[in-house]
Amino acid sequence: MNDTIEYYNQNAEAFVKETLHADMNENRKRFLKYVRPGGKILDAGCGSGRDALAFRQAGYQVDAFDASEEICRLASENLGFSVRCLRFQDLEGEAEYDGIWACASLLHVPGGELPDVIQRLKKLLKPGGILYASFKKGEGDRNKGGRYFQDMTEEKMKDLFETARLTVLENYESADVREDRKEEKWVNGICSVLGAD
Repeated sequence: MNDTIEYYNQNAEAFVKETLHADMNENRKRFLKYVRPGGKILDAGCGSGRDALAFRQAGYQVDAFDASEEICRLASENLGFSVRCLRFQDLEGEAEYDGIWACASLLHVPGGELPDVIQRLKKLLKPGGILYASFKKGEGDRNKGGRYFQDMTEEKMKDLFETARLTVLENYESADVREDRKEEKWVNGICSVLGAD
């Protein structure tokens, strides 16, 4: 995990430039149809701040964090508000969010730590709150170019959420939106604390 954070610290500007204008509108729309209009959203592992900015422009209250100090610095500049530097494993707090958006961020959490991290996220959601997460499609974990990845299948993602007593609303595959990555596939999940516990 520390190697992954260091990768983002070292490559922050290039990463932000590459991802800032990626068109995630379709996934955001699928998520927002479940989130209370004007509600409070946490962009968890926000990267460039692209989605946090879109949520703000759509009239939502937004908080954001990332584990990389350099990414946080650049995202704060893009957003015009302070992005917290925080790891998923250190998340704490009570139910205050109507939605949590974890786009291409939980995939850096080691598989054995994911159940605990999902519980930490769940505690931050209000009753009826919505969690979105996306992972690269595949099996198992791997290291690539200095970063750790936990890949996921739709079935494994569904099991992860259901084991956490979250209600799965949508579980779907999508293609990477970046022009040079069209062959890469992602699995996406949208779930709710409705019916949990």
